[in-house]
Amino acid sequence: MGTDLQRKLVIGVGNELRGDDGAGLFVARRLMALELPWVTTLEHSGEGAGLMELIQSAEHVVIVDAVQAGGEPGRIHRIDAHHESVPTNFFNYSTHAFSVAEAVEMCRALGRLPPRLVIYGVEGMQFDAGAGLSPEVETAVAGVVNMIGGE
Repeated sequence: MGTDLQRKLVIGVGNELRGDDGAGLFVARRLMALELPWVTTLEHSGEGAGLMELIQSAEHVVIVDAVQAGGEPGRIHRIDAHHESVPTNFFNYSTHAFSVAEAVEMCRALGRLPPRLVIYGVEGMQFDAGAGLSPEVETAVAGVVNMIGGE
């Protein structure tokens, strides 16, 4: 087994009490249930400073979060942070002023991006308190789990 497979850190970001904002957490939980030996999976609120510390701690990082970029609900965006910047407008629903996009771009500015950093953004539809995942996002969660497993 190669070292890339042994060093993957998946961070599921979100708040399961705010509808589709829980997408990243549900991806993380499904990956945890698979008990893949080459994946360490964590859940995170998306607070930027804590996220920066996690990002810098591994060789291969995957972040999964809900996004609100005006696309079709359930659409999966894949961003390779070494080839493109993270659009800050993706996370405009977040309660954190310093969230995923800002944490990644700050790591980039400081020269502290890990060797591999991929972000999966799941286009959400509703972020109301107390709501569950929309059917479109539920389907996308399964898709992201498969995509991560395929990397």
